[in-house]
Amino acid sequence: MSETLVPSVHPSQGSIASKGEFSFFPKHHRALYGALESKHTSIDIDDSDPLGTQMVLNIGPQHPATHGVLRLVTQLDGEKIAKCVVDVGYLHRGIEKLAEYKTFQEFMPYTDRMDYLAPYNTNVGWCLAVEKLCQIEVPERAQYIRTIACELARISAHLLWLGTMVMDAGAISMFMWTFRERENIYTLFDKLAGVRFTVSHSRIGGIQFDMTEDTANAIQKFLANFRKELKGWRGMMAKNAILLNRVIGVGYVSKEDAIAYGFTGPNLRGSGVARDLRMNEPYLVYDQVDFDVCIRHEGDCYARFLIRLDEMEQSIRILDQLFAKLPKGDIRTDNAKQSYPSKNEVYYSMESMIHDFMMTDVGACAPKDVEAYHAVEAPKGELGVYLYSDGTGSPWRAKIKSPSFSNIQVLERMMEGNMVADTVVLIGSIDPVMGESDK
Repeated sequence: MSETLVPSVHPSQGSIASKGEFSFFPKHHRALYGALESKHTSIDIDDSDPLGTQMVLNIGPQHPATHGVLRLVTQLDGEKIAKCVVDVGYLHRGIEKLAEYKTFQEFMPYTDRMDYLAPYNTNVGWCLAVEKLCQIEVPERAQYIRTIACELARISAHLLWLGTMVMDAGAISMFMWTFRERENIYTLFDKLAGVRFTVSHSRIGGIQFDMTEDTANAIQKFLANFRKELKGWRGMMAKNAILLNRVIGVGYVSKEDAIAYGFTGPNLRGSGVARDLRMNEPYLVYDQVDFDVCIRHEGDCYARFLIRLDEMEQSIRILDQLFAKLPKGDIRTDNAKQSYPSKNEVYYSMESMIHDFMMTDVGACAPKDVEAYHAVEAPKGELGVYLYSDGTGSPWRAKIKSPSFSNIQVLERMMEGNMVADTVVLIGSIDPVMGESDK
């Protein structure tokens, strides 16, 4: 079947929306091209276009730089992007609706598959919202281990971003080096959770497995080596003229625009807004460690690049303090109606086996007509979970605020006025994951 995604009418021949013929979702495409046509732009387009330099170009929806399916409909004036409309939703999976038909714990594996580059942060964001809704107290050791895993996941996510961002600008070696370190982190998650990628290690009321001394030592050994690697990378990239020319002054977003468009996370801090939920609204044990909120004022791709390098250094600093203060104790709440009992209890106690069955069948129940919202500082920004309870072990309504979706909104503003050749660098600089955006 032929699917016409590009309009058959040249912009100089009249209205794209009215004269273009689309065989693939015609109503959607007419609206999309109509939005492109009527959009305000600071670049004047000559309707006569005698040299044929104006055209409409679809970028995506299939493109490796987007970590998923993102479509940009652009109107070009030569090699410059005059107008841009972002089209998302190609990967929509209805995860929020699925949550309403699962118990709180049953939904945990789905959170791994949103931002699959940092699944532990999404695990924790969901757990904290449920624990606030159900008024569940989590042991201190579990909170420390959660924080350790979240900072490891932050480093892992920033490493993938660093490798792919530099590769998008034309370099290959950095990609190999960052993925080598990510493999080391996956090995550490395997030691901690028994799984490398989609960990599902956090549990309502605590965590699944305790951290052994061997795992703690392995993480600290990794940090000692990674600190040296990061310093070397920073020094090398600071002298790379090709990379610097591709990112400095490109994709500028002012402080005012960053706030107005809903930028979040490192992207927001790269435009001069010092907001980090770990500092502004502390959760887990972030209020028990010292670290700096990384901020840059340039607002371009280079600022967003440096912010993530700075944040990896701060994550190392946080992890060093967490291991120095890591307490002993329980890893799950001692309440069988709020969390799964340990396997040792299930194997040797009939009452624990009954509670284990009830947790699987019904789950932890929150009071009726109670709502809760909790947000965490994920690697890409503010990840928020809103829950409304009807008194059962499943949410009556679940809504998830994903940072990738928030950050994508500013792409139109960033793209207009820049060169087509900068498109991949611009997309990469905001670090979107479409599995999280099109949830």
